[in-house]
Amino acid sequence: MESDERYMWMALDLARKAWGKTNPNPMVGAVLVKDGEVVGTGYHHRAGEPHAEIIALKEAGEKARGATLYTNLEPCSHFGRTPPCTEALIEAGIRKVVMATCDPNPVVAGNGAARLKEAGIKVKEGVLEEKAKRLNEIFFKYIISGTPFVVVKTAMTMDGKIATATGKSRWITGKKSRIFVHRLRSMCDGIMVGINTVLQDNPSLDVRLEGEAESSNPIRIIVDSEGKLPLDAVVVKTASQHKTILATTDRAPEQKLASLRSRGVEVLVLPAKNEQVDLHALMRALGQQEISILLVEGGGTLNYSLLEQNLIDKLYCFIAPLLFGGRDAPTPLEGVGIMEPDQAWAVENMEIKQLENDLLIIGYPVRREDIVHRAGGGTGRNSEPAALI
Repeated sequence: MESDERYMWMALDLARKAWGKTNPNPMVGAVLVKDGEVVGTGYHHRAGEPHAEIIALKEAGEKARGATLYTNLEPCSHFGRTPPCTEALIEAGIRKVVMATCDPNPVVAGNGAARLKEAGIKVKEGVLEEKAKRLNEIFFKYIISGTPFVVVKTAMTMDGKIATATGKSRWITGKKSRIFVHRLRSMCDGIMVGINTVLQDNPSLDVRLEGEAESSNPIRIIVDSEGKLPLDAVVVKTASQHKTILATTDRAPEQKLASLRSRGVEVLVLPAKNEQVDLHALMRALGQQEISILLVEGGGTLNYSLLEQNLIDKLYCFIAPLLFGGRDAPTPLEGVGIMEPDQAWAVENMEIKQLENDLLIIGYPVRREDIVHRAGGGTGRNSEPAALI
């Protein structure tokens, strides 16, 4: 392996240590190398704290002068929550910067590299670029579109049921899978369900992992176009301690919305589409609240609506070795569905894990009509999946 790639892998591995902690910032790692020796390393721990480059410079001290910096993302050149990294690199006497990819943020977008070159620092771009983009797929989606990266999680039996015909679903998957899901929740900014899930299961939608801090709980979002959310639901009773958003329309009674607000629920009255909450408007509203990654644990109706409107970025599908049967038992995707097999959504770049007796399939849904066929297949996405955990 070329030395540039070897040190960039180190930067990527450092960046991964902050999974779920830097939102809405990207995950960034930095490695300083001088005369073939690593003299400083660092990674961005969370938003508002020093960037990876600054931590690496501090560790290297005077050894940073004349060194080469390897980082998976273009150094920032603007004042945000922290000062610009480019100026610190220039002041430290860095000789060369090797970066995987430019920052898609319009505030940075090439300006960091330009500032370094202007100061006489050599800049090399594109080392392990696709790997770096996949690592920060959440950040890239959010910073470019202003809307969250949407992850849909489902748990079903081998015959495709997410509950029995009577609506019972606890528990389809085993303990290890459920721990995995709580860890996934802790890495997300928001968790969303439809009103039917609340009415059926009355979930708490929190993180229950030993040693996890309360602050790791994602914001709860309930999609409820008619304001049916019960005042005695767990998510309402705990809304004053755990931020909860009701996404609704003007079909919801104002008196009910006032009662929910008085209990600490934040109410978003959004435009309606086909008498339901306009999901595109909802995504824009959640993006404005700095929700960069949204986990959806809804039922078949909400899941299908998101899929139909091309709003799902990634799927986490758990399959348990159980058989429920029942023509009325719910499935992960309901709605109208397609009429012909060639209208289907494809799921690409799949990764399969085994968690005790359960299988977990991770993939990216792409409507078949949108697939760009190339020699050998594929859509141009990075062929190497990168699971959140």
